[in-house]
Amino acid sequence: MWFRSKTDVSSTALQTNRNLHQQVFHSLREVTPESWNRLIGDAFPFAEYNYLLALEEGQCVGIETGWEPRYLTLWEGKRLQAACYLYQKTNSNGEYIFDWDWANAYQRYGQRYFPKLTSAVPFTPATGPKLLVAADASNPRELQHQLLASALELAQRGGCSSLHFLFIPTEEREIYEAAGLLLRHSFQFHWQNQGYGSFEEFLSRLRSKRRKEILRERRQVQEQGLEVILLQGEEIEPRLCQVMHDFYLTTIDRKWAMPYLSYEFFQYIFTHFRDHLVLTLARKQGKWVAGTINYHKGPHLFGRYWGCWQDFRSLHFELCYYRLIEYAIEQGVQRFEAGAQGAHKIQRGFLPNLTYSAHWIAHPAFHQAIGEFIEEEKRSIQGNIENNPELSPYRQEN
Repeated sequence: MWFRSKTDVSSTALQTNRNLHQQVFHSLREVTPESWNRLIGDAFPFAEYNYLLALEEGQCVGIETGWEPRYLTLWEGKRLQAACYLYQKTNSNGEYIFDWDWANAYQRYGQRYFPKLTSAVPFTPATGPKLLVAADASNPRELQHQLLASALELAQRGGCSSLHFLFIPTEEREIYEAAGLLLRHSFQFHWQNQGYGSFEEFLSRLRSKRRKEILRERRQVQEQGLEVILLQGEEIEPRLCQVMHDFYLTTIDRKWAMPYLSYEFFQYIFTHFRDHLVLTLARKQGKWVAGTINYHKGPHLFGRYWGCWQDFRSLHFELCYYRLIEYAIEQGVQRFEAGAQGAHKIQRGFLPNLTYSAHWIAHPAFHQAIGEFIEEEKRSIQGNIENNPELSPYRQEN
């Protein structure tokens, strides 16, 4: 095995393919959109060129925010064959896989936790590939192993305490495990399409109590005189950019959160990424009062940002869940991820699903201690999400 040590990484990671050469870029502008998007599959919008570049153009990433881009690329001649989007980090903001306790432990023992190297879509807790390989590559697994080896070398050369891959897909897990990284579990609530022909058929699969609650909540929205509208792609007018950014800020203000995303980011997305946008909005007497931004690609739908100017009964559930479940059924979407956390999603048809991250810790003692913590955390999470027919909103089939 090319890497098993907790602290050492081979300096000859690319010798298995001498035709490849490696480059690390600090901006995605140094790569063409066509080259980068060759590596992106058909289900994860957030790894696309225009989404990652929007974060740069909006100054959401960079030295000031603690997310310094490191785009690791492998080339065969002038042809990009593989890549990994990485960020050298000086904080743990906007990750959603929390390691604050790890950083505090380092500080207590007089050790430095930052900088660290992280592969994740900034401020986006969505599962998707990190080791990107061209679809026509003859040796995709070898390229992924080489990407990981090169990322580990990059972390060491940069004096990083650790390397983290957040929200990794199931098919990448064995690559990290084979390399000796620690595999951490977390969980989110996802809606899965069971071949529903309509929203009514989805409701018919739920327990009677849950079905009645959803119908009641949808009626409440109508009774308040609210008009609910779903827009996608070319239906989205440019003027809605300001509307949705303002909604985003209302949620930031209410939760005393950090406004990670700038207006310039929203402008770029609404201009260059509109094909993947799905907006659900509500208006009353001609005035927009609430809305959500969502992203759709292939079989997957991702709910992201919600905001409102005024509280209305059940409107959050309508815009964030019910109207989007309808849309998912209409479009044949297989999985709908409605964001991080939120146990209230269960009674609305979402079930807990394990999510995964992989971690390399340079310091041997911390590697062992964090590994023990992760194993205990796995047991706790498993205990919380074990199948319990009384918790599921779905009817039990005989």
